[in-house]
Amino acid sequence: MNALRWAIAAAAGASLLAGCSFRHPPSAVTAAAQLAPITPVTRDLLNLPAPKGKVAVAVYGVRDQTGQYKPSPDSSFSTVVTQGASSMLVKALKESGWFIPVERENLQNLLTERKIMRALEMPQPAGTPLVQIPSLVAASVLIEGGIVAYESNVRTGGAGARFLGIGLSTQYRVDQVTVNLRTIDIRGGQVLHSVSTSKTIYSYEIHPSVFKFVNVKDLLELEGGMMRNEPTQLCVGEAIEAGVAHLIVQGLKDGSWALKDEAHWSNPVLQRYLDERDIMYRPKQSGTGTVTAGRRAPAKARSER
Repeated sequence: MNALRWAIAAAAGASLLAGCSFRHPPSAVTAAAQLAPITPVTRDLLNLPAPKGKVAVAVYGVRDQTGQYKPSPDSSFSTVVTQGASSMLVKALKESGWFIPVERENLQNLLTERKIMRALEMPQPAGTPLVQIPSLVAASVLIEGGIVAYESNVRTGGAGARFLGIGLSTQYRVDQVTVNLRTIDIRGGQVLHSVSTSKTIYSYEIHPSVFKFVNVKDLLELEGGMMRNEPTQLCVGEAIEAGVAHLIVQGLKDGSWALKDEAHWSNPVLQRYLDERDIMYRPKQSGTGTVTAGRRAPAKARSER
């Protein structure tokens, strides 16, 4: 009877595992393509108050400065972070509503197409009005930066328990990616603002198992598992978006750009980033007391900038 009960339990467990595998197929080839998921920082960029005037910016490239490759056997072919950070930065600048990105990374392709357009216009039949090609927009600010660090196994850990051959174990790992962005005045070459943002990348695994002798000769063994990894490229994109948001806040505090309406200083998204920066750079306590930094310029001072 005991062997029969364990056989029934094994069949039920196998059916459960099979059901889980069918509910979570290894590849959903019939799933339709969709827009990339937005992050909380993306919503912050979309909810920022309007600027007094948009700034034309040029992005020539956000390079991978980590110098790291994926572990073997992919170490010779694939880097640990995405090489498309420039496209992510242009997307974040566009979505913020504060900047007008101009094409610079593939400028030669743009110039070639403009030459082709001019060539097709000549010669024109008599009396045909000339098509005027507008001049290229000149940027006033240059944004440079790179992915400066990728730290693996910043934190690792796990837990497990087993009783009478039935157990459950969990493991987790935390990585961290750091991005640096800076704005540069094209006229004089001065670095106006510089920020570094970090994003943690979580991975965890759950592994239940059963290992038990149902009788002297019959062994029951059941295993399952689930692993979840945050997509690295989405984490890099979120770090870049956070850098853009902090560049906007720094520019507002320094007077590099201005709000369309000074009353929008009370915007909750803007206030949250101001508070985050004030907390980060708050002076430490001294022996004679605590020196506190001003959270932001008063309304009168801001309006005079």
